[in-house]
Amino acid sequence: MAASSHRIMLGPLVAAIDQGTSSTRFLVFNAKTAELLSHHQVEIKQSFPKEGWVEEDPKEILQSVFECMERTCEKLTQLNIDISNIKAIGVTNQRETTLVWDKETGEPLYNAIDFWLNKNHLKHKTGLPISTYFSAVKLRWLMDNVDEVHEAVVSHRAMFGTVDSWLIWCLTGGKSGGVHCTDVTNASRTMLFNIHTLEWDPELCKYFGIPMEILPRVRSSSEIYGLMKSGALSGIPISGCLGDQSAALVGQMCFQDGQAKNTYGTGCFLLRNTGAKPVMSDHGLLTTVAYKLGRDKPACYALEGSVAIAGAVVRWLQDNLGIIGSSEELEKLAASVGTSYGCYFVPAFSGLYAPYWEPSARGIICGLTQFTNKSHVAFAALEAVCFQTREILDAMNQDSGIPLTQLQVDGGMTSNRLLMQLQADILCIPVVKPSMPETTALGAAMAAGAAEGVSVWSLSPEDLSEVTSEKFEPQINPEESEFRYARWKKAVQKSMNWETTDIII
Repeated sequence: MAASSHRIMLGPLVAAIDQGTSSTRFLVFNAKTAELLSHHQVEIKQSFPKEGWVEEDPKEILQSVFECMERTCEKLTQLNIDISNIKAIGVTNQRETTLVWDKETGEPLYNAIDFWLNKNHLKHKTGLPISTYFSAVKLRWLMDNVDEVHEAVVSHRAMFGTVDSWLIWCLTGGKSGGVHCTDVTNASRTMLFNIHTLEWDPELCKYFGIPMEILPRVRSSSEIYGLMKSGALSGIPISGCLGDQSAALVGQMCFQDGQAKNTYGTGCFLLRNTGAKPVMSDHGLLTTVAYKLGRDKPACYALEGSVAIAGAVVRWLQDNLGIIGSSEELEKLAASVGTSYGCYFVPAFSGLYAPYWEPSARGIICGLTQFTNKSHVAFAALEAVCFQTREILDAMNQDSGIPLTQLQVDGGMTSNRLLMQLQADILCIPVVKPSMPETTALGAAMAAGAAEGVSVWSLSPEDLSEVTSEKFEPQINPEESEFRYARWKKAVQKSMNWETTDIII
């Protein structure tokens, strides 16, 4: 008892599972101050059976969640923080990764899969072009090519879900009464969900030949789905669920129509809140459900543009070319020259995403001279992230008719100050970075803590604590910015139509 008498009393705590493409994390926040108290991270192995194709082991994903939970609870205990104060758990996840499992055995029937190709039908209903980026096409592939999946579907044993559904089902009991659900934000990325009615669409399911019985029940992003059934946090409600980019939008508190955030991770994801009505894009952007924070609350929508390669370009320079030893080194290398010296790098390794949706494009580095060295290539790589963001922002401004006045940013790459300054210069507007970088996990925690029946986190504007942030103002004149941007667009054109797109999937 003596040890517990020294426990720090912090009031209610809320946790978040953040399951991403390359790692899983578990983070615990103070519900009153939004302060991050502790977290743990575990890397996830990815396999690449063929180009443009990524697989992960669903059991390893689940195991990594348990490990992160246990380690974080141990860390909190060492800090004398009572884990019984954790009142709710939120889930945020990579969105389009597709899983199918057997509801009777609880076993996955194939690896979690992700791959990429693209066509432009059905966009009026789903807000999405047909792309293997979205789950319906991957699910159809699994049903056609994996015997175990086909047999489980025929014998009514199959369950489909994105990563959130798999985790919530397993954590709430799995084959012994686990809850098979997803939220509107994850559902809106499957191509099977009607974003207007907020329900699975029978016509879309018929189009892809997918039986509706295998789909999870669609819930709001903030309500109690079920209780944890094992481990140190047994009995705690899982009450928040948001796809990773929606979670970051919530964590950045972009609750007003017109507010936008960009998350710089493996890729870049720019989301702009468009309020209670979906805005269809004429410029290659996606229309998606931003969040629905409660069963009786209205859904809010967003325009989204994604850049396939952002942080991934750093890893490529490090692992494939060996010109840097770490991401920190990239900033130093680029800063040592302060210019790309006319070198442009279009990292279209698996095609171009928004606003082009051009799977035939491939990566190019152009404008090389005898003077160009690895520092210029490093600088061009950082600029590429910023130019791609500018292309999406331009499309958003055209679709919404209102130019953005500042961009809120988060994600791992925002620790690169040179990148943030370049982004402000290339956009010609200020870039605002919160001091607490874990906005994705924070968004999931906010949704969980605000759920009816938990209610330890208020989302009313007057109760949201003012987040301290750093602002990067543009430092070059707009003419120079426009000149560089025009050269970038020229480089993009040269990257297109490189591959023929008769890839068989």
